[in-house]
Amino acid sequence: MSEEAVTAPAAKRIADKPLSPGFGPLWRLSLGLSGLMVLTLAVTLGASWLRGVGVWGVNIPFVWGFDLINYAWWIGVANGASLFAAILVLRRHDLRTAVNRFAEGAALMAVACAAMFPIIHLGRPWLFYWTFPYPATFEVWPQFRSTLTWDFWAISTHVIITSLLWYVGLIPDLATLRDRARSVRAARVYGILALGWRFSLRQWAYHQVAYRIAAILVLPLILVMQSTVAFEFASTLVPGWHDTRLPLQFVASGLTQGLATVLLVAAILRRSLDLGFVIDDEDMDLLGKLVLGSGLVAGYLFLDEILAALMAEPVRREAMLNRWTGPYAGYAIAATLLMVLVPQLLWRRSWRIGLLVPVLAGIGVNAGVWCDRFSLLIGGLQKDYLPSTWRSYTPTLVETGLLAGTIGLFAALLLLFARFLPVVSMFEARHDEHMERA
Repeated sequence: MSEEAVTAPAAKRIADKPLSPGFGPLWRLSLGLSGLMVLTLAVTLGASWLRGVGVWGVNIPFVWGFDLINYAWWIGVANGASLFAAILVLRRHDLRTAVNRFAEGAALMAVACAAMFPIIHLGRPWLFYWTFPYPATFEVWPQFRSTLTWDFWAISTHVIITSLLWYVGLIPDLATLRDRARSVRAARVYGILALGWRFSLRQWAYHQVAYRIAAILVLPLILVMQSTVAFEFASTLVPGWHDTRLPLQFVASGLTQGLATVLLVAAILRRSLDLGFVIDDEDMDLLGKLVLGSGLVAGYLFLDEILAALMAEPVRREAMLNRWTGPYAGYAIAATLLMVLVPQLLWRRSWRIGLLVPVLAGIGVNAGVWCDRFSLLIGGLQKDYLPSTWRSYTPTLVETGLLAGTIGLFAALLLLFARFLPVVSMFEARHDEHMERA
């Protein structure tokens, strides 16, 4: 990087990234690989729609399988990242300049990945509107006791509020890209998206109020959203699910997952886009500490789950022991190791501000949360009240393809976001520079 580029204002250096004519071969290679995974998603979606959910490994009592596991996992990413970004906005913490923009974007992309799973599970996805509260001519109203209807309200609300938080914060930067665009077409596109922003004091005042209102709306949404997913389990009579502590576990583990995702994306963007002047060592150090602390909280919740089950009725105790010693015990053990022990690598500051350990911690925690959801859903159902229903579950290639495909979709959306929009906030960077001069 030239000396002029190094000494340029932070906002200009941030704007130069999406406005540059080329983005390098590594970005194109990554987009190509994620595109192949998206193609896998399209193929597996087509198989699920044309042939039905019979191509999955689901059976009685495992009527959801990977579908609900993936849904709960992506919702955890979205909720944790949204909650973290909203808290930073409301607290006006300095860390918001470095991470808020891509944390909000990651939450929105995770919601998009999660939203498809309840529709796929219907078996007849073209009739997804049956879950809507619409005035049906034949009076076939939605069943409001069905968790599918809960999912409709939860997902639609999540998409609206997460989109508002992300887009409202992006408007001033879209206007900056409009003014700095190198082509007429790019200027027009950014101009339409900027909604006529002209950097007036009145617009700034309205913007700050709207941004904080959107952040405030996120807080109850996250608690309700994660609790709704947990209550889909707790409202049943399954011994391993019928537990009032599940909403707390889902909220806490979702926050851990969201923080780990933010740490992972921050480490990759910092190195690949040379954003060390915004995402500095202090930011990475604080993110690493937060992931480390949330990992310890996850360990406490695992211990609480075991102790509470040991003091519960025999059926509940047997269900817990089956999760940790039965056919799917490997997933429960893996969840503990990945969510609790892997973040312990972040005790050293030199490792927290590097690339390798934050990436390993981010991937490890996310994999651990997925294993925890698998252990809860499959391990919790493996032994019910009736021995005649005790069966095993083996996922098929179609289900595995759906998981891999949504990961590819998330990566592709994130790569396109980094290519065409600023991944860190330019107006917040300008504010920080003015504060330093003052």
